[in-house]
Amino acid sequence: MTSYQHIRQDYGKHALNESAVPENPIKLFKAWFDKALNSSVLDANAMVLSTVKDQKPSSRIVLLKDIEEQKFVFFTNYLSRKGQELAANHYASLLFFWPELEQQIRIEGAVERVSAAYSDNYFSSRPRGSQAGAIASHQSEVLTDKSKLIQDMESLIQSDETLKRPENWGGYQLTANYFEFWQGGANRIHDRIAYTKIEQSWIIKRLYP
Repeated sequence: MTSYQHIRQDYGKHALNESAVPENPIKLFKAWFDKALNSSVLDANAMVLSTVKDQKPSSRIVLLKDIEEQKFVFFTNYLSRKGQELAANHYASLLFFWPELEQQIRIEGAVERVSAAYSDNYFSSRPRGSQAGAIASHQSEVLTDKSKLIQDMESLIQSDETLKRPENWGGYQLTANYFEFWQGGANRIHDRIAYTKIEQSWIIKRLYP
Protein backbone atom coordinates (compact mmCIF):
# COMPACT_ATOMS: atom_id res chain seq x y z
CA MET A 1 0.00 0.00 0.00
CA THR A 2 1.23 3.48 -0.85
CA SER A 3 0.57 5.99 1.89
CA TYR A 4 0.01 9.69 1.28
CA GLN A 5 -0.57 10.57 4.92
CA HIS A 6 2.60 12.66 5.05
CA ILE A 7 1.36 15.08 2.38
CA ARG A 8 0.04 18.22 3.98
CA GLN A 9 0.02 21.93 3.35
CA ASP A 10 -0.33 24.50 6.06
CA TYR A 11 -2.39 27.60 5.35
CA GLY A 12 -2.82 30.99 6.92
CA LYS A 13 -2.29 33.76 4.35
CA HIS A 14 -5.63 35.43 5.04
CA ALA A 15 -8.66 35.34 7.32
CA LEU A 16 -12.38 35.58 6.64
CA ASN A 17 -14.66 37.22 9.19
CA GLU A 18 -18.43 36.98 8.91
CA SER A 19 -18.82 40.49 10.36
CA ALA A 20 -16.88 41.93 7.41
CA VAL A 21 -18.46 40.10 4.47
CA PRO A 22 -21.11 41.74 2.25
CA GLU A 23 -24.79 40.84 2.64
CA ASN A 24 -24.91 39.59 -0.95
CA PRO A 25 -22.62 36.60 -1.68
CA ILE A 26 -22.30 37.58 -5.34
CA LYS A 27 -20.31 40.64 -4.28
CA LEU A 28 -17.90 38.45 -2.30
CA PHE A 29 -17.69 35.93 -5.14
CA LYS A 30 -16.82 38.62 -7.68
CA ALA A 31 -14.19 40.11 -5.37
CA TRP A 32 -12.52 36.71 -4.92
CA PHE A 33 -12.92 35.82 -8.59
CA ASP A 34 -11.39 39.11 -9.78
CA LYS A 35 -8.46 38.54 -7.44
CA ALA A 36 -7.97 35.03 -8.86
CA LEU A 37 -8.11 36.37 -12.43
CA ASN A 38 -5.47 38.98 -11.63
CA SER A 39 -3.14 36.61 -9.79
CA SER A 40 -1.07 33.57 -10.75
CA VAL A 41 -4.08 31.22 -10.66
CA LEU A 42 -4.25 29.03 -13.76
CA ASP A 43 -7.70 28.78 -15.36
CA ALA A 44 -9.39 30.73 -12.59
CA ASN A 45 -12.78 30.19 -14.25
CA ALA A 46 -12.45 26.38 -14.11
CA MET A 47 -15.05 24.87 -11.80
CA VAL A 48 -16.11 21.37 -10.79
CA LEU A 49 -19.69 20.67 -11.83
CA SER A 50 -21.29 17.85 -9.84
CA THR A 51 -24.54 16.23 -10.93
CA VAL A 52 -26.59 13.30 -9.68
CA LYS A 53 -28.64 10.65 -11.48
CA ASP A 54 -30.17 7.58 -9.84
CA GLN A 55 -28.45 8.59 -6.57
CA LYS A 56 -25.04 8.34 -8.24
CA PRO A 57 -22.91 11.50 -8.32
CA SER A 58 -20.48 12.44 -11.06
CA SER A 59 -18.14 15.42 -11.42
CA ARG A 60 -16.14 17.10 -14.14
CA ILE A 61 -14.45 20.44 -14.88
CA VAL A 62 -16.35 23.04 -16.90
CA LEU A 63 -15.60 26.72 -17.48
CA LEU A 64 -17.57 29.63 -16.08
CA LYS A 65 -18.53 31.90 -18.97
CA ASP A 66 -20.85 34.46 -17.43
CA ILE A 67 -22.48 35.63 -14.20
CA GLU A 68 -25.86 37.34 -14.20
CA GLU A 69 -27.11 38.22 -10.72
CA GLN A 70 -26.86 34.83 -8.96
CA LYS A 71 -26.83 32.83 -12.21
CA PHE A 72 -23.61 31.03 -13.21
CA VAL A 73 -23.41 30.16 -16.92
CA PHE A 74 -21.51 27.35 -18.64
CA PHE A 75 -21.83 25.61 -22.02
CA THR A 76 -21.79 21.97 -23.07
CA ASN A 77 -23.41 19.26 -25.19
CA TYR A 78 -26.99 18.69 -24.04
CA LEU A 79 -26.70 14.98 -24.93
CA SER A 80 -23.53 14.45 -22.93
CA ARG A 81 -23.57 12.56 -19.65
CA LYS A 82 -23.85 15.76 -17.64
CA GLY A 83 -26.62 16.97 -19.93
CA GLN A 84 -28.59 13.77 -19.40
CA GLU A 85 -28.01 13.93 -15.66
CA LEU A 86 -29.20 17.54 -15.51
CA ALA A 87 -32.31 16.53 -17.44
CA ALA A 88 -33.02 13.86 -14.82
CA ASN A 89 -32.11 16.01 -11.80
CA HIS A 90 -31.79 19.74 -12.33
CA TYR A 91 -30.12 20.41 -8.98
CA ALA A 92 -26.30 20.63 -9.09
CA SER A 93 -23.26 22.12 -7.40
CA LEU A 94 -20.20 24.07 -8.50
CA LEU A 95 -16.78 24.16 -6.84
CA PHE A 96 -13.97 26.64 -7.39
CA PHE A 97 -10.58 25.92 -5.81
CA TRP A 98 -7.69 28.37 -6.03
CA PRO A 99 -4.81 26.83 -4.03
CA GLU A 100 -2.53 29.79 -4.75
CA LEU A 101 -4.95 31.95 -2.75
CA GLU A 102 -5.89 29.23 -0.26
CA GLN A 103 -9.52 29.76 -1.22
CA GLN A 104 -12.46 27.58 -2.19
CA ILE A 105 -16.06 28.43 -3.07
CA ARG A 106 -18.96 25.95 -3.11
CA ILE A 107 -22.19 26.92 -4.87
CA GLU A 108 -25.46 24.98 -5.07
CA GLY A 109 -28.68 25.59 -6.96
CA ALA A 110 -31.09 24.63 -9.71
CA VAL A 111 -29.92 24.46 -13.33
CA GLU A 112 -31.82 25.32 -16.48
CA ARG A 113 -30.93 25.96 -20.11
CA VAL A 114 -30.26 29.49 -21.27
CA SER A 115 -32.21 30.81 -24.25
CA ALA A 116 -31.37 29.62 -27.77
CA ALA A 117 -30.48 33.19 -28.70
CA TYR A 118 -28.01 33.39 -25.81
CA SER A 119 -26.38 30.12 -26.89
CA ASP A 120 -26.28 31.23 -30.54
CA ASN A 121 -24.57 34.47 -29.58
CA TYR A 122 -21.91 32.69 -27.53
CA PHE A 123 -21.36 29.98 -30.15
CA SER A 124 -20.75 32.61 -32.84
CA SER A 125 -18.05 34.19 -30.66
CA ARG A 126 -16.04 30.96 -30.31
CA PRO A 127 -12.94 30.18 -32.40
CA ARG A 128 -13.80 28.24 -35.55
CA GLY A 129 -11.93 25.19 -34.28
CA SER A 130 -14.03 25.13 -31.12
CA GLN A 131 -17.19 25.48 -33.20
CA ALA A 132 -16.13 22.57 -35.38
CA GLY A 133 -15.34 20.45 -32.34
CA ALA A 134 -18.78 21.06 -30.85
CA ILE A 135 -20.44 20.04 -34.11
CA ALA A 136 -18.31 16.96 -34.84
CA SER A 137 -18.12 15.50 -31.33
CA HIS A 138 -20.80 13.17 -29.99
CA GLN A 139 -19.74 13.98 -26.45
CA SER A 140 -19.70 11.11 -23.93
CA GLU A 141 -20.45 8.46 -26.58
CA VAL A 142 -17.92 5.70 -27.34
CA LEU A 143 -15.27 6.85 -29.85
CA THR A 144 -13.84 4.05 -31.99
CA ASP A 145 -11.87 6.15 -34.51
CA LYS A 146 -10.26 9.37 -33.33
CA SER A 147 -8.78 10.02 -36.76
CA LYS A 148 -12.30 10.17 -38.22
CA LEU A 149 -13.29 12.76 -35.62
CA ILE A 150 -10.25 14.88 -36.46
CA GLN A 151 -10.96 14.51 -40.16
CA ASP A 152 -14.55 15.66 -39.68
CA MET A 153 -13.37 18.64 -37.64
CA GLU A 154 -10.76 19.66 -40.22
CA SER A 155 -13.35 19.41 -42.98
CA LEU A 156 -15.60 21.81 -41.09
CA ILE A 157 -12.74 24.19 -40.29
CA GLN A 158 -11.61 24.33 -43.93
CA SER A 159 -15.10 24.76 -45.35
CA ASP A 160 -16.40 28.15 -46.47
CA GLU A 161 -19.74 27.78 -44.70
CA THR A 162 -20.72 29.64 -41.55
CA LEU A 163 -20.75 27.13 -38.72
CA LYS A 164 -24.04 27.23 -36.83
CA ARG A 165 -24.68 26.02 -33.32
CA PRO A 166 -26.06 22.47 -33.28
CA GLU A 167 -29.37 22.11 -31.43
CA ASN A 168 -27.80 19.65 -28.98
CA TRP A 169 -25.21 22.18 -27.78
CA GLY A 170 -25.71 25.26 -25.65
CA GLY A 171 -25.67 26.92 -22.29
CA TYR A 172 -26.92 26.21 -18.80
CA GLN A 173 -27.35 28.58 -15.89
CA LEU A 174 -27.22 27.57 -12.24
CA THR A 175 -29.27 29.87 -10.01
CA ALA A 176 -27.48 29.82 -6.68
CA ASN A 177 -29.33 29.44 -3.38
CA TYR A 178 -26.29 28.41 -1.32
CA PHE A 179 -22.68 29.62 -1.16
CA GLU A 180 -19.85 28.52 1.06
CA PHE A 181 -16.61 30.53 1.12
CA TRP A 182 -13.57 28.71 2.49
CA GLN A 183 -10.34 30.44 3.46
CA GLY A 184 -7.46 28.24 4.54
CA GLY A 185 -6.26 28.75 8.11
CA ALA A 186 -3.32 27.65 10.26
CA ASN A 187 -3.56 24.29 12.04
CA ARG A 188 -6.61 23.40 9.95
CA ILE A 189 -8.73 26.07 11.64
CA HIS A 190 -10.12 27.18 8.31
CA ASP A 191 -12.67 29.97 7.91
CA ARG A 192 -15.98 28.77 6.42
CA ILE A 193 -18.74 31.30 5.82
CA ALA A 194 -22.04 29.98 4.43
CA TYR A 195 -24.81 31.95 2.74
CA THR A 196 -28.24 30.30 2.52
CA LYS A 197 -31.06 32.00 0.64
CA ILE A 198 -34.34 32.05 2.55
CA GLU A 199 -37.07 33.66 0.45
CA GLN A 200 -35.44 36.93 -0.70
CA SER A 201 -32.78 37.18 2.02
CA TRP A 202 -29.34 35.64 2.50
CA ILE A 203 -28.65 34.13 5.92
CA ILE A 204 -24.96 34.24 6.84
CA LYS A 205 -23.42 31.71 9.24
CA ARG A 206 -19.93 30.60 10.23
CA LEU A 207 -19.32 26.85 10.05
CA TYR A 208 -16.87 24.72 11.99
CA PRO A 209 -13.78 23.96 9.89
